[in-house]
Amino acid sequence: MTTASATRSASARLTGIDRVRGLVMVLMVLDHARDFYVGFGLDPTDLATTTPILFFTRWVTHFCAPGFVMLAGVSAFLQGQAKAGPELRRFLLSRGLWLVVLEVTVVRFGWVPEPFYRFTMLQVIWVIGWSMVLLAPLTFLPARGVLALGVAGVALHGLLDPIDADGMAAPWSFFWAVLHDPTGFEPAPGHFVRVGYALIPWLSVMAVGYGLGEIWTDGDAKRRRGRLLALGTAATLAFVVVRAVNHYGDPVPWTAEGSPVMTLIAFLNCEKYPPSLDYLLMTLGPILVLLSLLERERVPAIVARVLEVYGRVPLFFYVAHIYLLRPIGIACAIGRFGWSAIDPEVHDGTPEWPLYSAYIAWLAALVILYPACVWFGDLKRRRAGELWWLRYL
Repeated sequence: MTTASATRSASARLTGIDRVRGLVMVLMVLDHARDFYVGFGLDPTDLATTTPILFFTRWVTHFCAPGFVMLAGVSAFLQGQAKAGPELRRFLLSRGLWLVVLEVTVVRFGWVPEPFYRFTMLQVIWVIGWSMVLLAPLTFLPARGVLALGVAGVALHGLLDPIDADGMAAPWSFFWAVLHDPTGFEPAPGHFVRVGYALIPWLSVMAVGYGLGEIWTDGDAKRRRGRLLALGTAATLAFVVVRAVNHYGDPVPWTAEGSPVMTLIAFLNCEKYPPSLDYLLMTLGPILVLLSLLERERVPAIVARVLEVYGRVPLFFYVAHIYLLRPIGIACAIGRFGWSAIDPEVHDGTPEWPLYSAYIAWLAALVILYPACVWFGDLKRRRAGELWWLRYL
């Protein structure tokens, strides 16, 4: 392979990752637009009250967190191809701790815009941060060893489901909630903390991504895409089989409902908190398939360009979309309900509009944020070498 060919191959590998990461970020905005404009209290996964369009609006966004976390692991492996082991571990430790701080300050204030920490939700940026911190020592192992640990964690963490954090005394209940059983706490009177993302399964997903990172070192594009397609197809088929058996893989078995559509919804309604084996097979399998398909040059140019722009600045895009959508949603809620709209026990800062409002807000946010992401991506490309902090955004 010539130098020019090798450069094109490396570029295609990273472009495919950026496109898939951009796609999951686009879907994430839809999920949060639904939260901010339709309301937090309407549960799309409650089969007694949901509708097909509400459920699938939520279901399609299930691919966001698994894709984001797994690709963070892939990126960590690829960083290790350019950094010595100690340098990579220092980067993972420092960036992981930075993400934890970002979650409980900037991101938390975007979601809950009050300065007294009466309620704090520990979400995906938080768990990515801690997963990076814990991935750092795992990089002493060969990539396949990290992959084996990740696969074992994904497959077997469901065995821990019977251990209930609520039945433990403090502080063990909090530690177990952080590790595996998401729940809420009141560490001080009037101050509530809820763990949204448990560490064991999400660290396992990041470890899977790190272990799979070796695939992207294969300079043969056809073979690389074939491996990704095969792995993704196998994981998707494994989901169908494990879910159909209905014995192990998700804490809530599916049941036949009153119509084929509702039965399909029950089949796809897998647990995210913590993410069950079924949930992770259902989402990671198609993501691996997309990593194979979206690397190809036949992707329409406008689609490829938009996804690449968002995918190259994921953290910037994540923070920016919250600070765009959430304040506007609060203002609309106050306009509809008055000041009671900001009471978390009443409307929680959401106008509680019909579902179509989430789609309008979603598309508007993507259009508004596109030029900002182009600008920031260009800034990173031009000045990352001289502005060290750009590597952390």
